[in-house]
This record gives sequence, structure tokens and C-alpha cells, in this order.
Amino acid sequence: DVARRAGELLGVGPVTSSALAATVPDAKIFRNGRQFGAWLGLTPRQHSSGGRTRLGHISLRGNVYLRTLLVQGARSTLQSALRADPTHASRLQRWIRQLHERKGYHKTLIAIANKHARMLWAMLARDERYDADAWQRHPMHPPLPPATT
Repeated sequence: DVARRAGELLGVGPVTSSALAATVPDAKIFRNGRQFGAWLGLTPRQHSSGGRTRLGHISLRGNVYLRTLLVQGARSTLQSALRADPTHASRLQRWIRQLHERKGYHKTLIAIANKHARMLWAMLARDERYDADAWQRHPMHPPLPPATT
């Protein structure tokens, strides 16, 4: 069931979802998605002192196999977002395109992999299915204006 729900996310196929189900039996051991992404090694390593924050390369800690699969899935998601028609692109695809224009190819890959890890954590820790419109129901998000045609 865990692998089936994880496989609903774009960029997460059967190999990644089964590896996730085998590696992470209970996602509730992590307090939040940020901790899960850090556990996988998808967050930048800090070299900070004197109040100045310096972020370096990703930490590369955690499960190498699962991190590699998430980055490969991110590569697939990035390519589909770049090929998508901008007028019909989803919210995630628009975010990916904007990030790619600002940061470049490789940093975008890691950002997508980290976002996928956080989304997977939320799905698994809360026993939910993937819902692309869940952000619209968040209490901090203002309601969308009615569509005009």
C-alpha cells in the first residue's frame, strides 16, 4: 500500500516507491519533511560562523540508493516540465521552470528531489494519497478568485 501510494507522485516510479517502502517502514519517526530530506542527504551542508550563513554542496549523507532514485525521478520531472506547454502547465511545473531559469539544471534537480522527498514524507506520515490541489486547502492560503470565462 505504501509503495502504491508513493508511486502516484510524478517522477516516482515502481522502483523508487518500492525502495522507499523497504527503507522507511514508518515515516512518522521524522518530525517533518525537512528532517526526512536531510536524512536522505538532499540538503546543503552548512559552513556558517559569525552570523553569516554559508551553504555548500548537498551533504550526501543517508541512503545513497534512495537519494539516487529520487534524483533520477527529478530528472524525469524536470524534462517533462520543460517540455510542457506553459499555458497548460501545473503549479509544480511552473515552479520547476522558474527555478530552472534562476538556478540552473543541477541545483534544480536537487531541489525537485528534495521537494519529492518532502511530499513523500507528508503522504506516508499522514497516510494520505497524492493530491496536487492540497495546497489550496491549507489554512494559510487565501481562497482563489472565481474563474472567469
